[in-house]
Amino acid sequence: MPAPAARAGDDTRIRTSDPLDDPDPARVGDTAATEALLRCWVRERGIPRPAAGRPLRLALPHTGVTLEVPVRYWSEAGWHRFDPARLADTPGPDLDAVAVAALLGREADGATAATRTDTAARVADSAARTAEHVRHRRAHPDDPPGTTPFLAAEQALLLGHPLHPTPKSRDGLTGAEAAAYAPELRGAFPLHWFAVHQDLVTQDSSWDRSTAQILAGLSDGLVGPADHILVPAHPWQARDLAHRPGIRALLDVALIRDLGPGGPTWHPTSSVRTLYRAAAPVMLKLSLGLRITNSRRENLRKELLRGLEVDRIMRAGLAAELHAVHPGFDIVRDIGWLAVDAPRTSGPEIAESGLELVLRDNPFGTDDVVCVAGLVAERPGLGPSRLARLVHTLAERTARTTASVAEEWLTRYLAAVADPILWLDAHAGIALEAHQQNTLVVLDADGWPAGGRYRDNQGYYFRASRAADLRRRLLGAGGASDTVVPDAVADERLAYYLGVNNLLGLVGAFGAQGLADEDTLLRRVRATLAAHAEHVPAARLLADTATLRCKGNLMTRLHGLDELVGPVAAQSVYVDIPNPLHPHRASGGAVPA
Repeated sequence: MPAPAARAGDDTRIRTSDPLDDPDPARVGDTAATEALLRCWVRERGIPRPAAGRPLRLALPHTGVTLEVPVRYWSEAGWHRFDPARLADTPGPDLDAVAVAALLGREADGATAATRTDTAARVADSAARTAEHVRHRRAHPDDPPGTTPFLAAEQALLLGHPLHPTPKSRDGLTGAEAAAYAPELRGAFPLHWFAVHQDLVTQDSSWDRSTAQILAGLSDGLVGPADHILVPAHPWQARDLAHRPGIRALLDVALIRDLGPGGPTWHPTSSVRTLYRAAAPVMLKLSLGLRITNSRRENLRKELLRGLEVDRIMRAGLAAELHAVHPGFDIVRDIGWLAVDAPRTSGPEIAESGLELVLRDNPFGTDDVVCVAGLVAERPGLGPSRLARLVHTLAERTARTTASVAEEWLTRYLAAVADPILWLDAHAGIALEAHQQNTLVVLDADGWPAGGRYRDNQGYYFRASRAADLRRRLLGAGGASDTVVPDAVADERLAYYLGVNNLLGLVGAFGAQGLADEDTLLRRVRATLAAHAEHVPAARLLADTATLRCKGNLMTRLHGLDELVGPVAAQSVYVDIPNPLHPHRASGGAVPA
């Protein structure tokens, strides 16, 4: 880690230790929340890098104060590290994350008193949950017996998205529930089962068995009435469903019967609502009415259709075409879905009952397949991230510098993950929402990237200019699933999710964790993107434009947007940011003390 910067005019208060390693988990949670807020503000407001040795100063005219923040590390890719903030030129203690959120919120155009208050409350919730994650993991640092590499990475995101203001906010989840349901706390629980009359169930599957048959095989011998179908739910979801008028009405007349919890234990993955069991042939993506980060995590009917639609397109020949060029990459398939049709009580436009689920293929045995977000996740007080451990181990084994290994690791990652994602857009017109939590990397026995996977039925964009081609692959593709978008939207989303979130996020992790110089890695990323620029507009944007469209997670939160509601093009606030991949950008890196 680069040496911390001195606070201007106050050399006696130089902090040499990383505040994320503080022995008090509450201070760690607050530090992580404050750093995430400041990273968002710097990115979304285009704040320039301060002069070497100088603190970051943020003038806040609506309250007439200036924040002063010592800089530990300045990242060209955006993964800055900061020491605690305080009011400039004013004696007083460091500011906590809620105070920083309140001050920044007053400066946001379009924010209301309600959204500012809600944001501050979610920041407090996120910080408190992060503290509990750190406290628990420090007390139980070792993975339980039987934990696969896939599950270990899913449970590794103690701090969450480094550029989201409330990465661990889970509005509506009590502390006791979090102990059972939070992946960071290694939660595990049995499913809650309902028996639903067959006339109320709509389902589809691309396997040789129906979704209902697959689910029956997961029920551990549970039996319902002969004309009913066994339907699992998340335990939190099951309690919530009892208060939904449509489901309640069906329970009252025994068209739905509550069978209670049963069967083997399942584990929450990084999304909280997608559940995994190593021995099961599928994972379950369930509906949760919880607000996690910005959205209520409920399965929409169009998403159920979308995941299976992509599986069928892949089965119709696209998978063979992909594997002929990139044999190590694949899409984790959503192979079935089921929905319960309850009476509509909220108007004709509301189709979801709250009891909808997706069956996702589970190809993860003991292979080392990990989500990228878990790979780069910091481990406060527990040592370096898994990415850092891999790089250091490879450097020792090969007698090379960590910087050299990091550059080769990134080069192999680009070939294993970025190249096939860009190929899919150029060849088939399918842009993937390949952010770090949706992207998995396959590691070989030594820890080098050897392949990649993509998952998420929300995150497919069929570009309008290629819609006819996709419909030749699968009749009606993109119609009922609402997957076709204008080319400009596909370009914007692919450039943000793959370019900014995934690749720049990876470069930022290498830099902020002291593994390599970001400038060298940025040049490597740009070379890969430039090689695709002729056929992939998003790659051309990333390689050659001076500014990029970037999702503003803080502004999205302060505008009170739910990112799963409304037209795709208007679900989030996007801002323009300087492109660190542009060949004429200023170089970044550490701010020396």
